[in-house]
Amino acid sequence: MQANTHAEAETEGQAGAGTSTQAGAGTTKGQPRAGAGTRGQAGAGTRSRAGAGTRSRARAGRPSVTETARRAQIVEAAIATIADVGFAGASFAQIAKRAGLSSTGLISYHFAGRDELIDQVGQQIIAAITAFMTERMAGVTSATDALHRYIDGNIAFIESHRAEMKALLEIFLNGGFHYDADTDRTVTSAVEDILRSGQASGEFRSFDVTVMATLIQRAIDGLPFLLASEPGFDTQTYATEVTTAIDLATRGSR
Repeated sequence: MQANTHAEAETEGQAGAGTSTQAGAGTTKGQPRAGAGTRGQAGAGTRSRAGAGTRSRARAGRPSVTETARRAQIVEAAIATIADVGFAGASFAQIAKRAGLSSTGLISYHFAGRDELIDQVGQQIIAAITAFMTERMAGVTSATDALHRYIDGNIAFIESHRAEMKALLEIFLNGGFHYDADTDRTVTSAVEDILRSGQASGEFRSFDVTVMATLIQRAIDGLPFLLASEPGFDTQTYATEVTTAIDLATRGSR
């Protein structure tokens, strides 16, 4: 650890070394299936542009406790910076200032380039969504319960993690994620599982599950865009209206 700390301190002294810069859940035999949910912002299988071979010097071996803590500090600062000044404006200089670092060289020591840092930002936010929704979907009692938790949970995460979602939206809109038709199908398939379960139990009427799942997911995806233009919008009202609309659209005969 002492060697790593020394290397980091030495890097910090090198002026100008930096570069500028589902949760979804379906029900299978009554058990929730957790996954990433919010599509455009964090879909299952979403990948960053950073290449698999891109590695920083700090990651050449197993990172020390000091390196792990520093990387986390930089990632948090990157999230806040992207949310505040946008994707294009989030230079290493801006991120270093936000993190309280004396030089961009510390960022370059821990991340080989901007792509690797953006990749880590995306991974951290997606992991947070997955963990949040896994907890929300635990112990569902019916397809209706699962659908309500899916909608409410995703919207609750967006509300309680505004900076993270704004940063992720910025990254997505600026090409920081690879997102294609197969990725989209992976995300909506979790909702389709819930809908099929509800149709099988008689809770939901007969309808095309692909159309309905797409409708539900797009309603969730649209909230970050709405909050970007109307930050003060009441997300609880949004959740209530979306849930009511979907209940009316899916309700079975019994």
